[in-house]
Amino acid sequence: MREFKGNSLIKELDDYTVVDIETTSLDSRNGEILEISAIRVRNKKVVDTFSKLIKVSYVGSFTTHLTGITNAEMLEYGEDLTKVLEDFLAFLGDDVIVGHNVNFDVNFLYDNLESELGIFLTNDYIDTLRLSRMFLPKLKHHRLDDLITYFNLEKRCEHRALNDSILTNQVYLSLWGLQNKIYN
Repeated sequence: MREFKGNSLIKELDDYTVVDIETTSLDSRNGEILEISAIRVRNKKVVDTFSKLIKVSYVGSFTTHLTGITNAEMLEYGEDLTKVLEDFLAFLGDDVIVGHNVNFDVNFLYDNLESELGIFLTNDYIDTLRLSRMFLPKLKHHRLDDLITYFNLEKRCEHRALNDSILTNQVYLSLWGLQNKIYN
């Protein structure tokens, strides 16, 4: 139970931080965070970025195939999880988090912040997956790649956290643009 977890919002914001993580597993209890990236948005414009690779015990072949991150890259560029979490919190501040299927990211971050730093992630969050299901109910699938195609955005060249944060922001803005067009 994540007692202090923030609330899920459905809201158009001008200022927020888009967050994405890459992990070694889909299970937040057994997997490790391999990469944390975020983009700070002010007045609907990207003003800053954060991206850190983290040293983990091992990068499996599935993760390498999906992200392109190898054990060698992780060992050379990976940083200590505790330090990266501290830096991430400083970057995030009190911003609302925006992400695609963001519960996954928030749960991983919540559990790691609690275990590593004794801190709870209490920021509210907005899920573009949830928004797309509400705003585009006839769309067959609501994966990030499906929305990128639907909105005719530049295809992602890699499944990495910073790239996915940038694309998620474009999807977020496109979803609200579509919604505003329908109701205005």
